[in-house]
Amino acid sequence: MKKPLHPDQLRSLVPLNALSRRQLRELQGQLTPRPLLAGELLFGVQDSTATLFFLLSGELLLHGGDGQERCLVAGTAASCYSIGPGPRWQRAHALSDCSVLAIDSAQLDRLLTWRQTYQDLLVQLSLEGHSPEWLEQLLENPLFAKVPPANVRCMFDRLESLEVAVGQTLIQQGDVGDCCYFLKAGRVEVIQEAGSGRQVVAELEVGACFGEEALLVDRPRNATVTMLEDGCVLRLARADFHALLEAPVVADVSLAEAARLLVSGAQWLDVRLQDEYERGHALHALHMPLDLLRLKARLLDHARTYLCYCDSGKRSASAVFLLTQLGFSAFVLRDGVDGLPAVQHDALLCQSGSGYLARSGGRIERSSR
Repeated sequence: MKKPLHPDQLRSLVPLNALSRRQLRELQGQLTPRPLLAGELLFGVQDSTATLFFLLSGELLLHGGDGQERCLVAGTAASCYSIGPGPRWQRAHALSDCSVLAIDSAQLDRLLTWRQTYQDLLVQLSLEGHSPEWLEQLLENPLFAKVPPANVRCMFDRLESLEVAVGQTLIQQGDVGDCCYFLKAGRVEVIQEAGSGRQVVAELEVGACFGEEALLVDRPRNATVTMLEDGCVLRLARADFHALLEAPVVADVSLAEAARLLVSGAQWLDVRLQDEYERGHALHALHMPLDLLRLKARLLDHARTYLCYCDSGKRSASAVFLLTQLGFSAFVLRDGVDGLPAVQHDALLCQSGSGYLARSGGRIERSSR
């Protein structure tokens, strides 16, 4: 039985190489190479777009909806990027015996978006005096997988810090849920009562979130939570909790609508990773990755409209939300570049290389790299 690939073996695979080791552990079950025999179909027209593939060895023949065919050879620059069924490639079969990775596209997109969002968020909150170690522990909580990335910064602004003493009960079983808590310091004990019996079901430490279940399912508290030592918790009110679970509304445009805005002076903004950008980007598109956007937005021109894009549209939606908060006019390319037909995809991402950078005063320069 084959073992999952080690993180060092993923360095050339974009964007897997941008994920943290913790995130790669979450994908571990999908990082075991699977064989594909010569002549075997990897994916077809009817297959779901939910899976992306990375070619590790061998050769694949890709078939586009417009009749275009392309041979993908392992070890080449093109094989460092994922492929999958969609508007660009409708079928792929093995020309020789191959080895591939099959990755859940939605999970990868979520991890990648969070990775880039976290980097910016950690820098900002650290500058405000929050402990980076505690923040990383907190952001690993599964609750944050339910909160749209653009809302996480707002969540921290709404948290109420409370000093708590040993023995203090924060949540009482049977009560109506009016908030949830994040444990910043200390330990808590979770107890469930059934009849005349009491059972300790968990002991939570720094970084834990508790009380959210009653808010998610709108039911009474199912356990009692008591402090085991003096500590500190952050309280999030019920109304704020539900507001932050809702995805922010951002303005989106089709490729045709984007073209009309470009004629009026709008600017493409590529928020993907550097490797993704250098492989192919829109004509004169500025490269401003999501994790650096908050820091570099001061270089943009408030008088200009920005059109943000990424592969699926999720990272660019976060970018548009952030830019809108900062007072810019910005739109997201609907469904991202992967949602475009092959001809439009290749026409949009027509430039390669290091591309364009924003300078002070909104000036745009061609990178010398």
